[in-house]
Amino acid sequence: MNVLVDTCIWSMALRRKTNIESPEINNLKELILDSRAILMGAIRQELLSGISKKLQFNHLKNHLRAFPDLELKMEDFELATDFFNTCRKKGIQGSNTDFLICAVSVNHKIPIFTVDNDFLLYKKNLPIQLY
Repeated sequence: MNVLVDTCIWSMALRRKTNIESPEINNLKELILDSRAILMGAIRQELLSGISKKLQFNHLKNHLRAFPDLELKMEDFELATDFFNTCRKKGIQGSNTDFLICAVSVNHKIPIFTVDNDFLLYKKNLPIQLY
């Protein structure tokens, strides 16, 4: 089973200066070794955003190139909008990227690997699976 890895997990493993072992990083390593870690363009963009040092930016960019982006379709963006509106009606705020992740998870039938607690709120109102 493939797993859509959220920005926070990639960041934990690739952007932190210290190499702290954690269950999340170990799970990511296992997913990578099994070729089951899925990346999408919006997550790649979030990971690379805000890196001011060009050398560090290029280093991370080159690491991430080992992971092709999951190809998204019009239906993914339409469902993301529907999810945004559904949650907004219930007073739940979220980013466009979060709702796109949720839509991709549902449309492609892949669970989301995250430690972002917002996804627990989304799960109460959306048919997403968490890893």
